[in-house]
Amino acid sequence: MGTAQQINTYRGIQPFIEIMDSTLRDGEQTNGVSFVPHEKLMIARMLLRDVNVDRVEVASARVSDGEKEAVKMITRYARRIGMIDKVEVLGFVDGGRSIDWIEECGGKVINLLAKGSENHCTHQLNKSCAEHISDIKASLAYAQEKGFTVNLYLEDWSNGMQDSPEYVYQIMDALQDSCIRRFMLPDTLGVLNPLQVIELFRKMRKRYPQCHFDFHAHNDYDLAVSNSLAAVLSGAKGLHVTVNGLGERCGNAPLSSVQVILKDQFHAKTSIVEDKLKDISHLVEGYSGIAVAPNMPIVGSNVFTQVAGVHADGDNKNNLYYNDLVPERFGRKREYALGKNSGKANILKNLEELGLELTPNQARKVTQRIIELGDKKELVTQEDLPYIVSDVLKHDVPDERVQLLSYIVTTSYGLKPMASVKLQVGEEVYEEQATGDGQYDAFMRSVRHIYRDKLGRKFPWLDNYAVSIPPGGRTDALVQTIIVWNWNDKMIRTRGLDADQTEAAIKATMKMLNIIEDDFK
Repeated sequence: MGTAQQINTYRGIQPFIEIMDSTLRDGEQTNGVSFVPHEKLMIARMLLRDVNVDRVEVASARVSDGEKEAVKMITRYARRIGMIDKVEVLGFVDGGRSIDWIEECGGKVINLLAKGSENHCTHQLNKSCAEHISDIKASLAYAQEKGFTVNLYLEDWSNGMQDSPEYVYQIMDALQDSCIRRFMLPDTLGVLNPLQVIELFRKMRKRYPQCHFDFHAHNDYDLAVSNSLAAVLSGAKGLHVTVNGLGERCGNAPLSSVQVILKDQFHAKTSIVEDKLKDISHLVEGYSGIAVAPNMPIVGSNVFTQVAGVHADGDNKNNLYYNDLVPERFGRKREYALGKNSGKANILKNLEELGLELTPNQARKVTQRIIELGDKKELVTQEDLPYIVSDVLKHDVPDERVQLLSYIVTTSYGLKPMASVKLQVGEEVYEEQATGDGQYDAFMRSVRHIYRDKLGRKFPWLDNYAVSIPPGGRTDALVQTIIVWNWNDKMIRTRGLDADQTEAAIKATMKMLNIIEDDFK
């Protein structure tokens, strides 16, 4: 059967594909990533309860006391919500010690790691295939005695099938009728391409049609997603993924990318709740410290942002630049960037979002100013747009309701920084001072005192704070500060630009205060 014909067959039968997330085990092998127990619990909780993955692999057995505590926390939670069978732990063929460790943690499922290539068996274990099979069977018998569900990894299976297929078949022949629920086939070193995956998987499916096979991809050649889909096309019933593609070396197949391609390209069914993909990505990004690339499909900050004006124009004309990946599907919305590539359509889209209307001539003038700013590599945000409109058109607009009349920030060795701030809010002037952990923190504490203590108002939470300078990095370079605020369950992003970092942050803060002022009228 040809590839196109097979895809059509899949579209007709809509197969169900199990998704096993290995962020907490394989993903934690990312260089520099180590989750503490409560972080592991929070990630597992969101994966099981909100994202609705079918299984989570949460740890490797016998690694550390901290790992044991994390697994205990997760299994307690999973047992309480009736999902203990979805929690899996990697274990080893070690005379039953891994099984005992998992049992002590409250686990019921072991992903037993066996050698899937003769090279690994001979040079890492220093054993023959027969000896290794005997050891595996002993572990299986012990796991059955303990009431465990067993899945089996054939580590380095991809190289095994290319270099020593008879070894792989010998392992499978001996174990195919055992208690093993799933045979999990990893491309451990990420060496395969999709055509090879199809070829090798079809050999496995033809020889062992009754077996459940998972595929576990690595991304060394940037083919993890493609290889995962090739495995599904060839009969895999489960795929292994990680949030944001975390994993050793180049990482694993990203959960979000695998999900949308399964659904949109193959019309396969999964259990995944798509509008939670951004939430789990954001959580793992925060705990791991590994930033998500802005252009990463589905979860990147830029993926639903149109930059070219012609694209925004097309969106106005029967959604000419839409595809199946509509942002609302993932709990997001489409945005239209403002910069040197902006056209009138981009400007109008942003103005429409803000409730502002301009004449064609006014829109042309504002577009020109934004292009000029873009040529200077200044970032123009939607929140800046009202100020640009006011500056360019010179029409009568009310003065800023919140004005910074004066401030002083001081810092000295051995003492906390201090700030003294004078703000005018409407017709009233307020003064306050405070100390903080830095100059900007001291400034913010002073402003919060004014809003909470003197005005009796809520104050936004600072959600994210980023500082950058133009390429070159000279000491006299301008500092760009972008701050994301959480205000009444919506995000406000403001920017300040100045030669001084504190001043840039203060400018961004003043923009935010004027934006939220309308909510107090």
